[in-house]
Amino acid sequence: MTLTGFTTEVIATGANALPRSSTNVQLEAIDWSFEKRERAHAIEAIHPYPAKFIGEIPRALMRTLPCPKGTLVFDPFAGSGTTLLEAQRLGLPSVGVDLNPIACLIARVKTGARPIDLADKARAISANASRSRSKQTWDIPNVDHWFKADIQGAIAALVNEISTISDLASHDALRLALSSILVRVSNQDSDTRYAAVKKDIARADVFTSFIAAVEKLDKALASRNWDIGPATVIEANTLKVDPEQLGGRVGLVITSPPYPNAYEYWLYHKYRMWWLGFDPLAVKEQEIGARAHFFKRNHHTEENFWNQMRDTFRLINHVLVKRGYACFVIGRSKIHGKIINNADIIQAVAAEFGFGTSARIERTISSVRKSFNLAHANIKTETILVLQKN
Repeated sequence: MTLTGFTTEVIATGANALPRSSTNVQLEAIDWSFEKRERAHAIEAIHPYPAKFIGEIPRALMRTLPCPKGTLVFDPFAGSGTTLLEAQRLGLPSVGVDLNPIACLIARVKTGARPIDLADKARAISANASRSRSKQTWDIPNVDHWFKADIQGAIAALVNEISTISDLASHDALRLALSSILVRVSNQDSDTRYAAVKKDIARADVFTSFIAAVEKLDKALASRNWDIGPATVIEANTLKVDPEQLGGRVGLVITSPPYPNAYEYWLYHKYRMWWLGFDPLAVKEQEIGARAHFFKRNHHTEENFWNQMRDTFRLINHVLVKRGYACFVIGRSKIHGKIINNADIIQAVAAEFGFGTSARIERTISSVRKSFNLAHANIKTETILVLQKN
């Protein structure tokens, strides 16, 4: 079935197909192009996160597919927490896993309680940090290339002051606000372009930008008009997660896994990780799809993605209720000149675990409103797979 901006194919034949149902009809009726998108809530703009999953997709899936009472919505590649946030807005408990500590920080703050007196704390921290003249050094590679000396001192002073905050919600929110301004006060051109450029940024600008970021964050948290229900964020490698860590049975899976050789989340957050005390190289080593894996001597191939998805489905198969749905949003990849249809791989792996394909939806990604960055793989469409556990 072809509609404006996308193609919907409901699989109704073959050994792993499921019979056509009212759910299929409802899925077909959705305009998956989302050309008339509602304005994103301010909470989505609290921190840069390139290649962000658009909220309309998980929202539409959660409104259409059942999630039995007493179960969780699960996103095994949670990123900045879009699925968790949309579940919270719909009153559904959720759990997400992600390897990237910056992504987990964003997701925790977006779905967590609003800290008390956050702006006041930020102003006190900024005042104390601005008086610091510490001569300490930082074990951050090439730091002098990307950050001027006085900027380094200001950032380090803020990091040290924030570390004195014992309230976890405030601590996370303040660290997130600082993380959100790091590219802006660095020599890096933008969040998605690694080029050093000259910027007219002074030490005082770091403190001004930090306070402004905290105030923006606090305002966004205050403007949420839904109940802040349970949303758990687990910082871990999904491929190694113990099912017991999720804390309950899963009724619905909605996720967008990393695309092989298409995007490097660790790369665009690596200096944020270093400044906040994380290890970006450890993240890089385990990150699915990172381009660096495909250009080393014993480089990754599509076979790696097959095996990674098998590990993912072992976890999903263990925690998902019978007849539960697992939804994947995935695009194609280009590996050494070869186009890889990742949706075909996921669909085949799902079949190995006894999952039938309830629907396969092809949607065109808007050039200006995309849920994935197209720069590396020229991705113009993505596939929404709706799989059901038999």
